Amino acid sequence: QVQLVESGGGLVQAGGSLRLSCAASGGTFSNYAMGWFRQSPGKERQFVAAISWSGGNTNYADSVKGRFTISRDNAKNTVYLQMNSLKPDDTAVYACAAKWGSGRFYVYVGVDDYHYWGQGTQVTVSS
Repeated sequence: QVQLVESGGGLVQAGGSLRLSCAASGGTFSNYAMGWFRQSPGKERQFVAAISWSGGNTNYADSVKGRFTISRDNAKNTVYLQMNSLKPDDTAVYACAAKWGSGRFYVYVGVDDYHYWGQGTQVTVSS
């Protein structure tokens, strides 16, 4: 079983940048496809970005495409989310998720696709 711990959230002005990290332990990280999701108060959890276990394929929600970049370092057991040109609508708790046993280039966008979740980190974008 893998444990996930996010970091890097905070308060930033609109137009600014943040980089989130998600450190994994307790499993073979390279066996897991990874994803980032976000949730605002009163809203359902929303897909943000995903990356295959190989790092060779990525997918993004339309709302973040061109502004956010997901990447991973399997040697460091860490997945990242670089967020640029942040908007107030990006304010949410961001959580990473892991799916075991996926294909080399498979990415997953559904909440129910993932087996393990981190606790999340708060991102607040002020206008």
